[in-house]
Amino acid sequence: MFRNLFVRPRRRLFVGSLSLLLIMITGLVACDGAPPVDVTKAEPGPIPESPQRSGDAQAGYEALVNRAVVTCGLPYHAYAASSGAPEPTYGLEGRRGRNAELPYALTAFTAASGVELVTSNCLGCHAAPLNGELVIGLGNAFLDFTADPVMAVEGAGAYVEGEAEVAEWQRWADRIGAIAPWSMTDTIGANPAQAITLALMAHRDPETLAWSEEPLLPLPSREVLPASVPPWWNVGKKHAMFYNGQGRGDHVGYMMLASTTCTDSVAESREIDAWFKDVRAYLATLEAPAYPYPINAELAAQGERLFTSECTQCHGRYGARARYPNELVALDEVGTDPALAEAAYQHADRFARWFNASFYGRNADAQPGLGYVAPPLDGIWATAPYLHNGSVPSLAALLESSQRPRYWRFESATPDYDQDALGWRYQRLEQGREQFASLEEQKWVYDTTRRGYGNQGHDFGDPLDDDERRALLEYLKTL
Repeated sequence: MFRNLFVRPRRRLFVGSLSLLLIMITGLVACDGAPPVDVTKAEPGPIPESPQRSGDAQAGYEALVNRAVVTCGLPYHAYAASSGAPEPTYGLEGRRGRNAELPYALTAFTAASGVELVTSNCLGCHAAPLNGELVIGLGNAFLDFTADPVMAVEGAGAYVEGEAEVAEWQRWADRIGAIAPWSMTDTIGANPAQAITLALMAHRDPETLAWSEEPLLPLPSREVLPASVPPWWNVGKKHAMFYNGQGRGDHVGYMMLASTTCTDSVAESREIDAWFKDVRAYLATLEAPAYPYPINAELAAQGERLFTSECTQCHGRYGARARYPNELVALDEVGTDPALAEAAYQHADRFARWFNASFYGRNADAQPGLGYVAPPLDGIWATAPYLHNGSVPSLAALLESSQRPRYWRFESATPDYDQDALGWRYQRLEQGREQFASLEEQKWVYDTTRRGYGNQGHDFGDPLDDDERRALLEYLKTL
């Protein structure tokens, strides 16, 4: 019942600004002024398991596709008027009422005022097309956060009618305006989840969760470090939520942080928490999609032997003897771009303190570390681009660091899958963004020379010869 769900996608509507608001947060950085709550910093090594609350997986799926964790948004009347003719359904099983009419990334919600709203949901970032079908749990590597969301919000506001609708729209618009500078990137696929969350925290009292128009903490840096959205089907294996080993204890508190957009009291957060434990239970049942193309069984068997001897210490075993070590690997050992981990670690006495002092952190501990967790490799073939910042476009390039492009871009918004390199087909560029005249072209360029965008490190595949790498790639298709 709880296998990955596949549905046919169609044309997406005006959801860019909405999709900014509900995202799986990839790290908590920091600011001054939060309550004096201790923050433990994690050391490299195994991450201990923490008990998770039980939940009803079926109820969790129902909540995921029908309930709103972001409880402010655009009045439905204005949404329908600004987005043209109603879209057909996306075939997402279990969507009810108005939700059955909306794109999969949007959810209908009736506010206390009685106004029906349209707001973003988790699937905006955590579902993506794969071979013509939508896969729940696959991070969307083609999300576009390059546009200013305020422009879209103001444009939609022209269709709002009546005092109650205006009040709901204004509340939503104010929140978007407050976080807009931290919700924009200049590269397709770079996810600003971390920066958005920190900006929201800065506007909230950690004890009451009341919203303040003026920030209560110094706002985070305007430098938005990129992150690649990890697949949901690994939730059941992971002891920590985020790339840097942060997010220990009760996972639900981290998962529902998107509610800080609109949830203005502990009582409201407690209501969401009561059903979000079911969402977490559902996510723990997800399985990785199977590789859909032919696999050379003999070559894969050779690759499995190589994997067992070279890769299991960090990434674990699969199959009948499955074991995942939950290993936080030190920065100097893994060698990948350190910016994301360093930012969270160096400033943990600020935003991490906010989290630990808040309702969200009551059964959790942020615990940032100077390293990155070696992830589970279930369905790794489907999760390009690679590394925590999405800087390496294929698994072949990940296993041979000399083949990684300095500048690259996907061939299109819907590129073909490369069965040899294991990743979306991309174009290697000789120069960066400056070679393109228009911003529309420039935003597709991934420039690994930028801070936080580096593609260095994880050079463990470099000593292998070409035949060994081919065998290892063939085995990775089976996971």
